[in-house]
Amino acid sequence: MDLVEAFQLQATACEELGSPLYADLLRRLVDDYELGGITTRVLAGHEQDPGPSALALRLLGSVHRLVLAGEVPELAVFYPSVGGEWDSVLGWEAFEQVLQSRGAELQNLLDQPPQTNEVGRSTALYGGLLRLHEAVPLPVRLFEIGASGGLNLRADCFRYEVSPVDSVTSQVGATMSSPADEPAPAEPFVFGAPDSPVVFTNAWSGRPMVPAPDLRIAERIGSDINPVNPLTPDGALTLTSYVWPDMTARLERLRGALEIARTVPADVHRQDAISSLRNLELSEGHVTVIWHSVMWQYLTRDDQIVADAAIAGLGERATPSAPLARLCLEPMRRTPDAPYEFLIVLQTWPGGVRRVLGHAAPHGLPAVWE
Repeated sequence: MDLVEAFQLQATACEELGSPLYADLLRRLVDDYELGGITTRVLAGHEQDPGPSALALRLLGSVHRLVLAGEVPELAVFYPSVGGEWDSVLGWEAFEQVLQSRGAELQNLLDQPPQTNEVGRSTALYGGLLRLHEAVPLPVRLFEIGASGGLNLRADCFRYEVSPVDSVTSQVGATMSSPADEPAPAEPFVFGAPDSPVVFTNAWSGRPMVPAPDLRIAERIGSDINPVNPLTPDGALTLTSYVWPDMTARLERLRGALEIARTVPADVHRQDAISSLRNLELSEGHVTVIWHSVMWQYLTRDDQIVADAAIAGLGERATPSAPLARLCLEPMRRTPDAPYEFLIVLQTWPGGVRRVLGHAAPHGLPAVWE
């Protein structure tokens, strides 16, 4: 896949996921690139970057970082993330001006992989932990590879609102009804932390979930080749810059997750996924959960094979009192000929039984349980 095709595909994805701003910018970047404009100079040396490396999002995130830092006020007036409003013509002119004036700085930022610590993907993680808890009601040791800032390690600290039609309440009895002419609005069923600043409305649907008030995460550990510290201003800026600027709900959830990170500790180490997996041990009386979301594509095929083998090797040592689980949200095919979906998959040991629990949107919300 060449650069132009990758940008075009990303533009379509942004449009479908609710970011007309980025869809517009990416199409204009393609036009400018094909005409030999400033985009060709900023992206020089990256023409052969593989599609999964997300060059388009690295460029857009780098520019967004300048906007959030207050360094390009001429563009900030068009970015909703800082109170602006997008204008297709004037916004592109301002964006192009930033490419001209800050091109060298942007080229340096392009060497960094995307750090989209998308907390929406916690819907898949927390729901998966509820499913796991039904069969293995032990305290959880949660280990995340490709953890970025580790925000999803706090998944149990978020509030998940589910329509009563899709919640367990539909199975546990009826509530008092209002007069037929004045029906009372149905209150959402709540999972997780009810007073959390991170709220997922209509978090999931499909097969009902069973609440697990005794679910406890005893340990929160992550690893990343380039971890971000969400407790520092620079780390918070980095994480925010990779949220699409016209997706205000995502920005609000991220800011709430940054607030939670200040009170709920989680350790994220600078370590590659394979080394992290090889160093992992099981623990008596706990279920060890390896979690990863939309990071597998950044590993080489050889590294994927080695990582799978490391997890399987750990699974061979699992026992009923020290079990292992692998829970992930990744783009996968159900069969070799099927289209890619963002599947939520749980595999448990002893036994190595693998189940597709459901599927979700790329940013996690909503999830559909099967």
